[in-house]
Amino acid sequence: MNEITLDTYVVDTLLRDLVAHDKSPSSFLVYLYLWRQTYGKNAATVEISHQSLAEFTGLSKSAVQSAVRNLLRRKLIRSDKQTVTSTPEYSVERPWRGRY
Repeated sequence: MNEITLDTYVVDTLLRDLVAHDKSPSSFLVYLYLWRQTYGKNAATVEISHQSLAEFTGLSKSAVQSAVRNLLRRKLIRSDKQTVTSTPEYSVERPWRGRY
């Protein structure tokens, strides 16, 4: 069985912050999924559509869009696109790394 390693901050602090404070459990799910697709696979970025994120997380597309907006606002992910209509490429940020 494969395993991934999470920073303890993700479970000890970020979980409560996104779910209880932001009232956005979908943000936590999207963050975890993007973490798996990047750090969990030793990749810097992942190119994935909102529709695919919705399918893999079990969320609606609108919930994923809202979660992505929240994560971008919180600077927990970055998103780059080659063109306006291209699929976004996400990287997961860990702003707490400098603090611990």
